Amino acid sequence: MRSKDKISYFYDGDVGSVYFGPNHPMKPHRLCMTHHLVLSYDLHKKMEIYRPHKAYPVELAQFHSADYVEFLHRINPDTLNLYPNELAKYNLGEDCPVFENLFEFCQIYAGGTIDAARRLNNQLCDIAINWAGGLHHAKKCEASGFCYINDLVLGILELLKYHARVLYIDIDVHHGDGVEEAFYFTDRVMTVSFHKYGDLFFPGTGEVKEIGEREGKFYAINVPLKDGIDDASFNRLFKTIISKVVETYLPGAIVLQCGADSLAGDRLGCFNLSIDGHAECVRFVKKFNLPLLVTGGGGYTKENVARCWAVETGVLLDTELPNEIPENEYSKYFAPDYSLKIPGGHIENLNSKSYLGTIKMQVMENLRSIQHAPGVQMQEVPPDFYIPDFDEDEQNPDERMDQQTQDKHIQRDDEYYEGDNDNDHNIEGG
Repeated sequence: MRSKDKISYFYDGDVGSVYFGPNHPMKPHRLCMTHHLVLSYDLHKKMEIYRPHKAYPVELAQFHSADYVEFLHRINPDTLNLYPNELAKYNLGEDCPVFENLFEFCQIYAGGTIDAARRLNNQLCDIAINWAGGLHHAKKCEASGFCYINDLVLGILELLKYHARVLYIDIDVHHGDGVEEAFYFTDRVMTVSFHKYGDLFFPGTGEVKEIGEREGKFYAINVPLKDGIDDASFNRLFKTIISKVVETYLPGAIVLQCGADSLAGDRLGCFNLSIDGHAECVRFVKKFNLPLLVTGGGGYTKENVARCWAVETGVLLDTELPNEIPENEYSKYFAPDYSLKIPGGHIENLNSKSYLGTIKMQVMENLRSIQHAPGVQMQEVPPDFYIPDFDEDEQNPDERMDQQTQDKHIQRDDEYYEGDNDNDHNIEGG
């Protein structure tokens, strides 16, 4: 056992100030609420806090097509009517609206996940947290499901520079389709997604039969669930499958997407998980003592999202948080009882024992197939699909950063936290 995990936490107040629009369920403001709960419980004193760098277009293009990145960079709400064809081509519109500072928003949340992966790679921490990340639906050439840039894929590509095998685990209520698709043909990333499947639920993929192809066959695992799953059945299934996955696949690092829309009472979700049940998954994954990158994801009842990610920050720090929420800038959102924990929900649990048993059996069967596959020792050298680091000299010299500038990104505890001065240069209201 390691004596004490060293934890790096990434946050930029600007990420919470963008606004998807009045009727849109995605509220980045939930990230400010999460951060202020973390501060009010004094968790920032137990970890290193960093402001992430804004990912360069060339970094985003390590996975996304250059023309798509360029379009996100160029588009803004005032010029929408000039680009009807591109908007359709890149799936921008109702679900993925174009709003003020969209590209900067993408640069910040993607930069956080890339920085988190780099700190893990350089053994500067054991666990890295970026609650702003986890936007798992974005595809190589298009936006999808409120996600524009797939920070998870970028973070995993970064981890693959140092690790032969990376395990991706997703507990969002929606299938982690963008991440699965990116690594569908390789054995160097195993993706495991627990999600609601059926009744035309978005994105419509993620049945148990989707297992990967070619070199990636059996390296995609899907656990399709029905409405109303509760803590007990979710945790039992999660622990059984994840223990077997880690034992069989022997990953060098783990990426855990903690979408909070799998909580009871979510505006878009349909599960019955309590915060304790959701956080139990985080606690379990932490026990493997592998380099761990933790991100946010979905979550549309924002006060519950903030509660959940604050509790999970505590879990990662081995710190039990008192149930009474301390006074903080967003206290009014937690009225009337100002308590941290939320109970499970009351949606009928449609996941019968026999249904869950069948799913478990199919997943275990697929895992047995890789134990006997010749590829299990897998090469240490990144294969061709991996795009190498961009050349320093090719970069725009104005964008190159010397060490001193990079160091300025690192926030000292004492300058970052008294009051809300990380937000004082925001002009937009969210």
